[in-house]
Amino acid sequence: MIRLLLFLFAILFFSTGYTQNLYSPDHIPVIKIKFDTKDWDKKLDSLKNGGKKERMVATVEIDGQVFEGVGVRYKGNSSYKNPKKHGKAKLPFNLKADYTDKKLTFPGGYETLKLSNVFMDPSFMREYLSYEIARKYMPAPLCNFAKVYVNDEYIGLFNNTQSVDAKLLQDSYNTNEDTFFKCDPEWEDVQTTPAGCKEGEFSSLYYVGDNPKCYEGWYEPQNKNEKQEFEDLIHLSKILNQNPDKIESVLNVDATLWMHAFNHVLVNLDSYTGRFSHNFYLYKTPDGLMTPMIWDMNISFGGFRLDGEKKGELTNEELQDFSLFTHFKNKNPKRPLITNVLTNSFWRKVYIGHCRTILMENFANGEYLKKAVEMQSFIRDEVKADPNRLYSFDDFERNLHSSSEIWNSEVIGIEELMKARTKILLDHPIFKGKNPIMGEIKHSVAAGKVTITAKVQDAQKVWLMHRSSTKEPFSQVEMTATADNYSLTLPKPGGFQYYVIAEGDRLAVCSPERASYVFYEVK
Repeated sequence: MIRLLLFLFAILFFSTGYTQNLYSPDHIPVIKIKFDTKDWDKKLDSLKNGGKKERMVATVEIDGQVFEGVGVRYKGNSSYKNPKKHGKAKLPFNLKADYTDKKLTFPGGYETLKLSNVFMDPSFMREYLSYEIARKYMPAPLCNFAKVYVNDEYIGLFNNTQSVDAKLLQDSYNTNEDTFFKCDPEWEDVQTTPAGCKEGEFSSLYYVGDNPKCYEGWYEPQNKNEKQEFEDLIHLSKILNQNPDKIESVLNVDATLWMHAFNHVLVNLDSYTGRFSHNFYLYKTPDGLMTPMIWDMNISFGGFRLDGEKKGELTNEELQDFSLFTHFKNKNPKRPLITNVLTNSFWRKVYIGHCRTILMENFANGEYLKKAVEMQSFIRDEVKADPNRLYSFDDFERNLHSSSEIWNSEVIGIEELMKARTKILLDHPIFKGKNPIMGEIKHSVAAGKVTITAKVQDAQKVWLMHRSSTKEPFSQVEMTATADNYSLTLPKPGGFQYYVIAEGDRLAVCSPERASYVFYEVK
C-alpha cells in the first residue's frame, strides 16, 4: 500500500507540481545540456552563422529529468552577435524537445525552451517584469530564470521564457492550427524588394502588393498552410491600409490597442512601436480576427532607444517623456497598425484608457518596483555566482534604480525611467478633466433575454460590447441613458459575454478595466 502511495505521489509530482515549476517565479530550474563533442560552441556558431535554423542533437536534463534527442541552436540577433563580438561565452539558446522524437515534450507539455542571456539588461528584470505586467492584459509568455550548464560546465543564469507557439495558443485560445505568423524577420534572409512589390518597412503590415513574395522574409508563417496564411496576411494588410474603417472585420482591434498601450507606457521600443517594427506574432483566433501577441522583452523599459521618428537615439529625458502618440501624431503611413487604428476617435479613447489602466495598476501604486525588488532579492546570489554574466554585479544592483554604462552604451534605470514617466503622463491634460466614473454593473435574465444595467457618471456615451462565445467577435451597441444609469436588454442566445465602455471627451473607461481580455459572463 505504501509503495502504491509513493508511486501515485511520484506520478502526481511529475505530472502536475513538477511541471508547474518550469516557469514558476519562485523556482530556478537547473538545465543541463550535454553534447557528444567538446567543440559544441564552434559547431553552434557555424550553424548560426550559416543563416539556417539547423540544430545539434543533445541530451537535456531539467531538474534531474532526462530528455534525449533534443535539438539545440543559438538564437537571437543582437543578443547573439554583440556578446559574441565581445568574446562572451554566455550566448542565448533555443532547445526543441521534439527535434528527433515528435512526441517528446519538456515538463508541462512545452515543446521549446528559449533561454536568453539577459542582453542589455544589467538589472536582469526587464524581461521578467515586462511579461508579469503584460499577462494582466493579453496572452503572453511565462518567464522566470534558469541555471544553465553545458557538458557539466556552468554557463550562467538565463532568462527562461515560454515560446510563443502551439501550446501558448492552445492554452490561450483553445486552438492552434489557424493562420499564425512570426513578425520578426531573420535579418540575413531579408532580400531587396522583389519586382512588382512596393517598398515596405520591416514587419509593419504596410501593404506592398498581392504577391506573397512581397511579404516573405519579413513575416514567417508558423503553421502548415502557407498559401492560406499569406492570403490572410495580405487581406489584413490591404484592409488596414486601404479601408481602415473596415478593420474591425479582420483585426482584433482591442488586443491591438492593449499591445500599443503596453509598448508605449513601458517604452518598449524593440517592438512594432520602435525603429524596426517587429517582435510580435499574429494569430487568427476562433472569432476569425487576426490578433497580435507581443514577444522579446529583454530591452523593454527604455533599453532600446530608437523610435523610428528621431534620427538618433532618444535621451533619458526623451524616454521619460516618450509620447503615447508616436507615429500617430505625424500620420506615419509606414506604421498603419498605429496610425490607421488610432485615427478612429472611439478606439483612440479606448487606447488612452488602456494606457491609464496600465499606469494605475502597475506604476502609480509602485507595484512594478515591489515585484522587481522581490525578484532581484530572490536571484541575487545566483547573479553574483554567474561566471559569465555580461555585466558587473554592481550594475545588477544599480540598474533597477539608475542608469548603467555598459559597452559604451547607457542603459536607463527602470525606476529612473518609470518614476519620472508616470508623473509626466498622469499630469498630461489627456488624463485630466472630468473622466467617466464607472460604478456597479449588473445583469439579470428573464424570458430568454438578458438585461445589463450600469451606473456611470460623466460619460458622453456608454456602450455594451457583447458576444455569445469566444468564437465570435464582440458587437458594439449603445446603452440607453436614464440619469446616471444605463441599461440595455438583448436576446440571450445561449452563452453571453460582455463588458461596458464609458466614453468620455478624452478617454474611455472599461468595466472590467482589463476588458476585453477580461469580461463578464452570463451563465
